[in-house]
Amino acid sequence: MVQPSDIENYIRQGLDCSHLHVEGDGHHFEAVIVSSSFEGLRLVARHQKVYGVLGDRMRQEIHALSMKTLTPQEWSTQSSRPLS
Repeated sequence: MVQPSDIENYIRQGLDCSHLHVEGDGHHFEAVIVSSSFEGLRLVARHQKVYGVLGDRMRQEIHALSMKTLTPQEWSTQSSRPLS
């Protein structure tokens, strides 16, 4: 069963993240991903970038992934961030 730390490692391998936190129960996951590579991209393009990094794992290992994708500037201005 895939763990949140596995998903974090998969994402870090393909995306330069200044902050990354994944939580989940082995089937459903939530991620906060902060990366400068999201600069100038719309939400759908940001998610596609993450799905591209995860590749076939999205079909085989990860059943559901909810994402909050932010640029470093957006992250710094967030008033309510997760503790991790």
